[in-house]
Order: sequence, then C-alpha cells, then structure tokens
Amino acid sequence: MSKQQKKTEKEPCSHVYDELAEPQEANVPREHPLWPSMLAALKEIYDPEIPVNVYELGLIYAVQIVQEKDGVHDIEVKMTLTSPGCPVAQEMPGWVQGALLPIDGVGEVDVEIIWDPPWSPAMMAETAKMQLNMFL
Repeated sequence: MSKQQKKTEKEPCSHVYDELAEPQEANVPREHPLWPSMLAALKEIYDPEIPVNVYELGLIYAVQIVQEKDGVHDIEVKMTLTSPGCPVAQEMPGWVQGALLPIDGVGEVDVEIIWDPPWSPAMMAETAKMQLNMFL
C-alpha cells in the first residue's frame, strides 16, 4: 500500500473526529483563513476544574472576525463559564485574549462573558462528553 493510499484512508477518521470536536451551538467563522489558528489557540485553554478545553467544553458561544483596513483583524469573542461562581471567572477572559493576540493578522481581541443562554453540559462537543464519560 502506498503512502498516498494510507493518507487517504486516514482522512475520513480525522474528519469524523473534527466533527465530534465541534460544539453544536458555537457560532464561529469556520471558513475564515484565521480560524484554524484561532481554534488551535482556543483548544490550548483548559478549564482548571474540568480537564477539557474551553472550546470543546462549549464555553465559546460566538467569535466574530472584523476586517480592518490595514489587513489586521479585530476579534470579538462571546463566551460563558460553567457557573457564575467559577473560581477563575476574572482570569478566563484574559486567557482567551492572551491566546488569540499572538496570532499573525490579529489586532485587538475583545472577550465578553455572557450568561444567556446559561451553559449546560448539553452544549459540550461529543469529544468532551466522551472524555468526561457524560453521555446525554
């Protein structure tokens, strides 16, 4: 079997995993060229009490990329927390901002915590539910 055949055979599995890692409610710019880098950065941020990244946990509700005249894009993120009493409520928006700012082509990053709709475990990606043995 050639290397090309092996690569082609693996692609359907990675595609299925990618779909399972997507929270169904996330309103994100999947087609934008900056999104893959942004997604990779968001997947590096973990809730300190739950061993799942904030994206697959379903805490990122919306991301908007705004084109600026100089080719730099400002980013607006709307996110939530697992509960209003989250011990890192003050720090987590800064973590998200700090993860996105170093990406080439990103200008300002505004992260807003919102509470509507309230987060629930049903908002998690299937991969997060599998990691936590939570099948809803």
